[in-house]
Amino acid sequence: MLAVSTAARLATNGARRAVVVAGQRQAAIQVIRRTQTRSIQSVAQTDRDTITRLLYSIGTKREVERHLRIFSSSSHPSQPAKFAVIKVGGAVLSELDELALSLSFLYRVGLYPVVLHGAGPQLNDIMEREGVVPDYIDGIRVTNAKTLGVARRVFMEENLKLVAALEKLGTRARPITSGVFSADYLDKDKYGLVGKITKVDKRPIEASIRAGALPILTSLAESADGQILNVNADIAAGELAKELEPMKIVFLNDKGGMFHGVTGEKLDVINLDEEYDSLMKEPWVKYGTKLKLREFKELLDHLPRSSSVAVISASSLQKELFTDSGAGTLIRRGYKLFKHNTIDGIGADRFRQVVHDRDPEVLAGFQSVTGVLNELKKTPYTIYGDEPLDVLAVVSHPEGEVPVMTKLLPSRNGMLNNVLDNVFNAIKKDHRKLFWTAQADDENRGWHFERADGSFTRAGKSLFWYGVQDVAEVERIVKGYEEKGRIERSYLPVGPSAPPHRAASAAAPGGVRTFSTMARRAFGNRVPGSSRGYATAAPAGSTEPKRLALIGARGYTGQALTTLLSGHPYLNLSHVSSRQLAGYPLEGYSKEPIVYSNLSAQDVETMEKEGAVDAWVMALPNGVCKPFVDAVDRGAEARGKEASSVVVDLGADYRFEEGWTYGLPELYGRTSIRSAKRISNPGCYATSAQLLIAPLVDYIKPGALPTVFGLSGYSGAGTVMENDAAGKPISVPKVSAESLGGGARPYSLTGHIHEREAGHHLSTLLASGGAGLKIAFVPAVAPWFSGIVTTVSIPLKEAMRASDVVELFEKKYAGEKLVRIQKDVVQLRDVEGKHGFSVGGFQMSVEGDRVVIVGGLDNLLKGAATQCLQNLNLALGYNEYAGIPIDN
Repeated sequence: MLAVSTAARLATNGARRAVVVAGQRQAAIQVIRRTQTRSIQSVAQTDRDTITRLLYSIGTKREVERHLRIFSSSSHPSQPAKFAVIKVGGAVLSELDELALSLSFLYRVGLYPVVLHGAGPQLNDIMEREGVVPDYIDGIRVTNAKTLGVARRVFMEENLKLVAALEKLGTRARPITSGVFSADYLDKDKYGLVGKITKVDKRPIEASIRAGALPILTSLAESADGQILNVNADIAAGELAKELEPMKIVFLNDKGGMFHGVTGEKLDVINLDEEYDSLMKEPWVKYGTKLKLREFKELLDHLPRSSSVAVISASSLQKELFTDSGAGTLIRRGYKLFKHNTIDGIGADRFRQVVHDRDPEVLAGFQSVTGVLNELKKTPYTIYGDEPLDVLAVVSHPEGEVPVMTKLLPSRNGMLNNVLDNVFNAIKKDHRKLFWTAQADDENRGWHFERADGSFTRAGKSLFWYGVQDVAEVERIVKGYEEKGRIERSYLPVGPSAPPHRAASAAAPGGVRTFSTMARRAFGNRVPGSSRGYATAAPAGSTEPKRLALIGARGYTGQALTTLLSGHPYLNLSHVSSRQLAGYPLEGYSKEPIVYSNLSAQDVETMEKEGAVDAWVMALPNGVCKPFVDAVDRGAEARGKEASSVVVDLGADYRFEEGWTYGLPELYGRTSIRSAKRISNPGCYATSAQLLIAPLVDYIKPGALPTVFGLSGYSGAGTVMENDAAGKPISVPKVSAESLGGGARPYSLTGHIHEREAGHHLSTLLASGGAGLKIAFVPAVAPWFSGIVTTVSIPLKEAMRASDVVELFEKKYAGEKLVRIQKDVVQLRDVEGKHGFSVGGFQMSVEGDRVVIVGGLDNLLKGAATQCLQNLNLALGYNEYAGIPIDN
C-alpha cells in the first residue's frame, strides 16, 4: 500500500498525474482523481490497479499477477525487507530519471526494495579534478584519508540526488548513509581505510519501510571505534542480502546483463548447480566475469533456493521482475536435472506418489496409477525431472518413431521457478521432434502454446508438437500414433493451416481452438536451456532450410560459427570435419547431435556431386584450403555449375583471386554477394582497418600513408592441439595470456598480409580510380581473449573539423545495423563479445590536417564468424542478419 502521506496528498490535490512505465515513456497514461472525498485506501488501490494494468503491456496478465502475488507475499510486517535488494552501479546513477522511474514504479504497486548504490565513476571524476591519482591493489581501491573524504562527499551527494528524484515522483524515500554496516579493516597496511563487513543492522532499513519510505543506502561502514571505512558496493550488497534473505537480488548495470565472451549472446539464465563448474572452465570466462560468477555462487549458497540474482538495466527492471521471459541475466541455484530409462532410477514409490498427486487423468478418475505404470512398459521411455521432483516428465520413444511426451507433471513450485522450462529444454536437446497432449482447460494452457510449433484442439483436448512444419507430415505422424494406440483420441484430419498460434491466441484468449495453428519459426530457433531467449528469426528473405558443412571446425572461429548456427532459424549444420577430432561429438551445437568426421578432398567432391550440402565453410589455416575448393569445383562441374554449392573461405587464400567475391557487405555492397558462389571472408584486422578508413579514402593526402596500429586478443593467433587428462584432443591457444606477461607483443612489423589486403580493396572505393591506396599497419597481440582495438592516423589533403569527419562516417554507415558510431574512444568493452564494429574518438591535429580515429571489433565475430554468417545469409537468400543478435 502507498504511504499514507503520499496517498493523502494525491487525494487532496485531485490532480491529473502521469504514471510512466520506465523505459516506455511514450506509453504513459494519466490517472485522473475525480473526487477529493475518495478515501486514502481507495486512492492507493486505484493507483496500484492502474499501474498493474500497465504491466500487462509487457507480459501476460497471468504472468504479472503471479509475480505480484509472489513478491507481495514475500514480506511481512515483522520482516518487511524480504522483497528485493537492488544494487545500483555508479554508471546507472548517471541515468537518474530512468532509475527513479523504475524504483517509483515498484513503490506504486506496493513493493519496497532495499536500494544500495555505488559511485565509482563519480568518485573517479572528482578525484581526477582534485589531483588525486586512484591506486588499486588486487582490484581494490586503496583508500587514504583524502580519498575517503572525497568518497564520503560523493556518496552523500549521489544519495541525496536519488532521494530527491524519487520524492519528485511522489515516492517517499529515506537516505541511510550510516548505521547499517559495521566493519573491521580489510588490511590496513595494504589497503588503508577499506573495510570488511562484520555485521549488518537491518533495523534502520525495516523502520524506513514500515514508515512507507524506500531505504536508500550507501556502502560506507563503521569500525568499532567509529572510523568510517570504504566497502565495495557489490560486496556490501551481498552481505546485505545474506542478512535480509530477499527473494531477488538485482544488480543494475549499464549493459543490461551478462554476455557470452565468444558469441556475444546475452546469457539469459544461469543455473549454478548445473552450469557453474563447466562455466568456470570456459576460456572466455575470465577476470571480472569469473569474479562475479564466484561472488554470485557464494551469495546464493547462503540463501534459500527461492532467492535469485538478476543482472539488468534500470529501464528493463519491470520486464525482468514481472515476466517469465525476463530481460537481463537471471542467476539461480536451481536443481540438477536427471533422466532415467527406468522407474528404478528415481524410485518407484516416488514416481507413484507424483502421478497420484498431480496427474490430471488420475485425479479425474480416467486412469489409475497402476494403469499409468502398465502403459509405461509398452514402449522404451525416458523419465526427466529435477531432484526434488518439482517437475516430472515421461517421453515414449520407440525406435524409428517420433517421440511422444506422455506425462508432464509440474508442481506449483516447478511452474513458478521455471523448473518446467529447464526440464522441457532438456527434452528438446534429446528429441528434435515431439508430440504431446494437454487438457483444453489446463491452467497452464498458455505455456503449452508458447512452446509448440503447432497445435490442434478437439473435444476438450489439445495436441501439441514442435519440430514439424508441414501439415501433411503432422497428419502422417498422427495417423501412425492412432494406428498403434499411442494417442487415445482421433485428431484427424488435422485441418487447414492457420495464422501463427500467438496471433490466434491473442485474438481469442479464452476460447478453445478447433483448428491447426502452425508456428512461424522452425525448431531450433530458441536458445536451449531457458525460455528467456532471444529471437533470431529473420524478418524477410527465404525460409527454406538448408545444410552447411564446416571444414576445420576445431579452432576458435569454427567454435564461434558453430554456436551462431545453433541459433539460426533455417541454416543447419550437417557435417563438421576435423582430422584430430574425428569420432568425437561436436560441442556447442544444440539442434541435433553431430560427430566430427575427417573429410578428404575426395569425400568433398562426392558430396558436392550428390548435392549433399548447400554451402561449405572452409575454416582452415592459410594455404591449406585449395585442395578442398578444387574438390568442390570438380563436384560442381559434374552436376552443373549453376547448381554449385556456396563456398566461404575464412582464410586468406582467395582474398585477391579473380572470380571470388570479397565479402564485406558494409563497404562493397550486397548485390555481388547475393549472386556469388565463391566468397572470401575478410581478415579481422583488415575488416577493422577498412571500416575505419573507407569514409575518408578521397580525403587522404596524396602520397601519404594512413598508419594503423591494431591490438588483438590472443585468440587471433589461433590454436594448437593438446590432449586433456582423458586423452581427448583439445584446442589450446597458440599464444597464451601468461606468455605475454601482462603486456602486448608487436609482430609482423612490416608486410603483414592484412596491410596489403586492406589497401587493395580500399583502392576500389577511390572516386578517381587512381593508382591505388597503401596503408602502413603494425599489429600486436594482447593478453585478453578476443577483441581488436585499432587506431588509425590519417594525413588529410585539406584541413577538416572533427564534426566533418563524423558526418562522413554517419553518411557512409547510415542504416548499417552492425556499425556503431560513438563519441568516446572505443575501448575493449565496446567490442569484446559484440557482433558489430564500433568507431569513435574522432580527434584532429591542431592544424586540422590529420585525424586520429579509434575503432574495433571482436576478431572471432565481426572479424570472422559473424561476417561469415552475413555472407552465407546473403548468398543463400536469407535475411542478412538471420541468426545474428544485432542488438549487442
